[in-house]
Amino acid sequence: MSAPINNTTSILTQTVAKLLLLPTFVAAFAILVKGYAQPGDGFSAGVVASLGVLLQYLVLGRREAERLVTVRNAPTIAGAGLLLSLSVAVVPLFLGDPVLTHYPRPGEDVVYLGTLELITPVLFDLGIFFLVFGFAVGAIGAFARTISEQEEYAGPGTEQLEDDT
Repeated sequence: MSAPINNTTSILTQTVAKLLLLPTFVAAFAILVKGYAQPGDGFSAGVVASLGVLLQYLVLGRREAERLVTVRNAPTIAGAGLLLSLSVAVVPLFLGDPVLTHYPRPGEDVVYLGTLELITPVLFDLGIFFLVFGFAVGAIGAFARTISEQEEYAGPGTEQLEDDT
């Protein structure tokens, strides 16, 4: 069963929003990967990816946006990102090295995945990406739930919420 069409957005707007979600994630991945050759990093990639989810909330409404797996699992994603980043930072201490020591060390052989060097800063930025994305999506969801409770500010998709309670 498809979602009911609301009065504030057209079918075209809803379709475009749904189609833009995957390209937004692809652009965020490109920013994450290019961070070592050009400007870009995990923080920027997390913000870009969360903007794609924000678009879903704005156009489709809270109810439809919360059906996305990434939205439902935002706290878990943020926690995994925090754990990964902290692990990359702290593990060198157990090996007798300073915090955030990069592996492999300068002069050692590096493993490549295409043109991407698989080094510990890549893992750290991946953790930062997950942390920023999970936190931003969780914050957007919290704001959306709070706003949808206010009848004056309720957006698309909230007319069904009253029927469910």
